[in-house]
Amino acid sequence: MSMVTKRPQLNIGELHQLKWWLGTVLGLVSVWTVAFMEVNAWWLLALATAAGVAAFVRPAWPARVPGWAHRLAFPVIVSVLIVDFLMYREPLAAFIRLNMMLIGYRMSCHRKRRDDLQLIVLGLFMVVVAGVLTVSIAFAGQILAFTACALGFLLAITLTDATGSGGVARPPAAGGAPAWSRQVRWRDLGRRVWLVSDWRLAVLGAALFAGVVMVSALLFLAIPRFEMSNSLFLDRLINRQTRTGFSDEIRFGEVTDIQQDNGLALSVDVSDPSQVPAQPYWRMVVLDEYVPGGFRVSSALRRELNQTTGRTSRLRGTARSRMDAPQWTFYFEAGVSRYLPLLGNYISIAFTEAQSVGFSDGLRVVALQRDPPRMFAYRVSGMDTSPLLPHAEFALRRRDGPAVDPADSLDEVLGPSGRQALRRINEQITGGASLPAADYARRAGEWLAQRHSYSLQSALPAGDGDLLVRWIESTAPGHCELFAGALVLLARESGFPARLVTGFRGGTWNGFSNSFTVRNANAHAWVEIFDDSASGWLRADPTPGAQMMDTDSPEARGTEELRRIADSSWSARMESLRVFWYRRIVNFDQGTQIELARVAKEAVDGTGRRLRERVDRWMEALKAWWQRPWGTQRWISVSAALALVVVFVGVWRRFGRSGWMRWRSGFARGAQHDPVRREAGRWLVRLDQGGAQSDEVRAELERLRFGPKPTWPSPTGVFNRARRALRRARR
Repeated sequence: MSMVTKRPQLNIGELHQLKWWLGTVLGLVSVWTVAFMEVNAWWLLALATAAGVAAFVRPAWPARVPGWAHRLAFPVIVSVLIVDFLMYREPLAAFIRLNMMLIGYRMSCHRKRRDDLQLIVLGLFMVVVAGVLTVSIAFAGQILAFTACALGFLLAITLTDATGSGGVARPPAAGGAPAWSRQVRWRDLGRRVWLVSDWRLAVLGAALFAGVVMVSALLFLAIPRFEMSNSLFLDRLINRQTRTGFSDEIRFGEVTDIQQDNGLALSVDVSDPSQVPAQPYWRMVVLDEYVPGGFRVSSALRRELNQTTGRTSRLRGTARSRMDAPQWTFYFEAGVSRYLPLLGNYISIAFTEAQSVGFSDGLRVVALQRDPPRMFAYRVSGMDTSPLLPHAEFALRRRDGPAVDPADSLDEVLGPSGRQALRRINEQITGGASLPAADYARRAGEWLAQRHSYSLQSALPAGDGDLLVRWIESTAPGHCELFAGALVLLARESGFPARLVTGFRGGTWNGFSNSFTVRNANAHAWVEIFDDSASGWLRADPTPGAQMMDTDSPEARGTEELRRIADSSWSARMESLRVFWYRRIVNFDQGTQIELARVAKEAVDGTGRRLRERVDRWMEALKAWWQRPWGTQRWISVSAALALVVVFVGVWRRFGRSGWMRWRSGFARGAQHDPVRREAGRWLVRLDQGGAQSDEVRAELERLRFGPKPTWPSPTGVFNRARRALRRARR
């Protein structure tokens, strides 16, 4: 008869408590996926989290809910869904909020087996939708946590059903709660789970989970990419508003509001870092019509932008094609704008998915049909970074067409008094001389900088007439939009076509990811003034402190300039992980597969080559050592080393095992895992299998295995006597 005892197990109450704990964790992980979706459900998130935490802390509380409340729960939830859909007209957002209500309800009620499985399905829906609508690297950790919780929850459900009843969804009587929920001590349950768990099973489960993750990653790297246009159409079911204000109409102060946000706007990879300007201007929106209080895109050009090209994955530009054209890969964050940041003319733009794109030849901007719902990646080939934007067609219209005074558009807005004020100021700027566009922009910018200081907090002076003209005549401080708008009005009054441009200026170089980082705090407004001599729009930035350096000049480029603007902070390290996620996971295509396979092959080949070289060096050293003359001192050294090895093996065989057991006994988790008790159990099995008949030795082993420690005999002596008894039985 074997004397090995059975490992302790959790009772039915403890299994129910474990199942309740895992269900709560699974529900909380599921509802918090809404943080990765732009859905207005924060109040539901707080409510579901509070309900789950309260039910977790006091599992008996759900039994106090009266039965009529459970009967009304489903009609109330359906009514909320209908009202939600009728008010917001967002089907996907409504279903997400419905799902959160159901998860919160299931977390705060005693569940049957089908309710537990329903909780898993509801959580899986949240994870799948969040996975489609987000590209966040944090979501990768959350989906791994959900998978681990779901597997553990399913195991707990299976064990509970195999041991006893699956539980009751609602208590049969008001105020009655299941027995397992009345006295729950989560710390004691944790100790019990730790005691009954088998470390070999835990290691096996962790290894299997890690293996599944690794196999999934390998399949992701190996399977060819398939186009999943528009995120399975789920992103169309959520209406989003741009958070920054970069749109076809902007009011004074909106760019300043964007500058208060230090969040990431875009990251840019460039194949040739030496082509990155030290102070790049990322053009997004060009506004050519002035209205009191701001600028907007004129109706004619807006119609041009709204006439999309149809679905296309490549857009041709007007820049001249060349073999050494660098490749710029943009990772454009969601919620910034539907207008794509560009430095200037380009050869072509390639999209990861077919897009409906609008392009205005008059503004030289590219706009998507709507704001991208998540990170949007596109690649630009041969982008021109010069401050001059050529526009030959506009130059021909000005030369051959009827003379059109750019100031004519100001009559209706400014009136005679406003135009007269601008003329007086222009006389101070030019001194009555006729200046080229570049010289005029420089002098006007200097005049504005001498009269006004830069400030994010600007107040327009009170009075009659146009507000921007009032600011120009005053000495009040201003932000970039006021400086740029003032230069547009002054230039038009002088006969120069001019327009206001909004986008981003500058950025930092992330040396960890070798990419350019632009934040919302880099939002800026500047001016483009038409230069007839160059047949193009010339960039002019009148804001004080703006660098008017020619970003196309050699001194404004190169590794030294990038090193000057490099960011080595911890946030840059974290953003490098984000860029890696975008490059290798989100924007993973067949070209990246080939590149990654090549890098992996080179790494394996290099590692194998270095290993072979190291082994060859070791063998050569061993051969040289062996071939040296064997003198007396060498024989003595070798003999002493062999003797030490023999002595160590003998000491270990005699004392090492028992010493190891005594050392481990200080770290035992309980009586069932004491190394002395386990060794005694092994000797009992060996004596039974060997047929040894020694009642005295068996009694001592049973005392070591099952008795209290104060009554133990010497473990070493007992094990030695058991070894001798087993030898006698075998003879």
